[in-house]
Amino acid sequence: MPKPSVVYVCTECGFETQKWLGKCPSCNVFNSLQEEIAVKKLSASLYTKPLSIARLSDTELGDDDRSPTQIEELDRVLSGGIVPGSLMLIGGEPGIGKSTLLLQLCNNFAGSGETVLYVSGEESVKQVKMRADRLKAVSSNLYIMAETDVDRILKAATDLKPSLMIIDSIQTMALAELPQAAGSVTQVRECASGMMRLAKQNNIAIILVGHATKEGNIAGPRMLEHTVDTVLYFEGDRNAGYRIIRSVKNRFGSTNEIGIFEMTEQGLKCISNPSEYMLSGRPIHVPGSVVSCSVEGTRPILTEIQALVCQTSFGMPRRTAAGADFNRTVMLLAILEKRLGLQLGNCDAYINIAGGMKITEPSVDAAICAAVASSFRNKPIDPFTVVFGEVGLAGEIRAVASAEKRVSEAAKLGFKLCILPEANLKGMKKPSNIELFGAANVTNLLDSLL
Repeated sequence: MPKPSVVYVCTECGFETQKWLGKCPSCNVFNSLQEEIAVKKLSASLYTKPLSIARLSDTELGDDDRSPTQIEELDRVLSGGIVPGSLMLIGGEPGIGKSTLLLQLCNNFAGSGETVLYVSGEESVKQVKMRADRLKAVSSNLYIMAETDVDRILKAATDLKPSLMIIDSIQTMALAELPQAAGSVTQVRECASGMMRLAKQNNIAIILVGHATKEGNIAGPRMLEHTVDTVLYFEGDRNAGYRIIRSVKNRFGSTNEIGIFEMTEQGLKCISNPSEYMLSGRPIHVPGSVVSCSVEGTRPILTEIQALVCQTSFGMPRRTAAGADFNRTVMLLAILEKRLGLQLGNCDAYINIAGGMKITEPSVDAAICAAVASSFRNKPIDPFTVVFGEVGLAGEIRAVASAEKRVSEAAKLGFKLCILPEANLKGMKKPSNIELFGAANVTNLLDSLL
């Protein structure tokens, strides 16, 4: 019996080579090559058929080119709904609520008369039925299939012709022609390719569920995210009551859009006003607390920035940032010490974005500086004040995008004063129910607040 040939496949990008290398020459990631048995050719599958060729100019779009999910926050992330024939990938930590959200989605589709197929590779039919009963998501048009063989799944989908199909999860699916175990690079890549051909040729919208690694990325080859049309990440602290679904790739709409849900006993509930939800329960007249406004996609969200500065008990002061970029936070502390003379070198500094939000845009720089200075001087900031702006190394406050949206959101929630970059005041329509103050640098900022 001939010895099977071996190839080394990169777990990040899918690059193949005949010998092991310490670093992948394609994506330059170290120790990412995994040994697998080479497969010359897969047998013909049921989903292969000739594709028709058409002129792009002759292709007409109809009113049914998007199917609303009837879940307001999910429709926002998907720019209006699910596109028929699209292949989507949703990832998140175990227990975050992926299966709950998708079962609610299936129930909405099935309730509107569409045929839906839910394929579970991790749970039995009875286990899915127990969750469906709890969520009251049982419909006559919702079909369930507990299977991991991709060929059998493709045959069932070809016969049933559903409008929507859920694969939970792609790491449990396997092709019988491949000798690798389910979840390997080759299996995930080939199974995803088979699902893509099924979606495009039969106009079936397919959602793949992907496991998340401890770094927060979707497990499997990075090529999986390049294959699909849309990539959604389900985020949130399992101890908190809310969940965030974020779009990081969308061929049919905008990216970096987010939807916010609240986890209840009846499933996930949309939060239509996330700013009010995030600010509920915040302390009033407490040093180190200030409200800022960040923009996620097209939505402005008000969040509370908290800071605690105290004398250190160690030789090296501690720096901790929860929800904010750590390196940028350290830079802002250095700016306050250099430009304003705040003696932070012998103090521990703790920064927190209340509610577990993760904000990476630099518009919260000014709010972090204000919160740190407020805690250091033990002086509270007016609770009806909103602060936003990017801070440079010279201490200047730079303009940020979507300033009018941020001001309007603050005014809608009853804030009386908004401190923003001075450059954003030029040409801005000033609302009548909120006062605006333009700060040129951190000195102006803290003089107006403290």
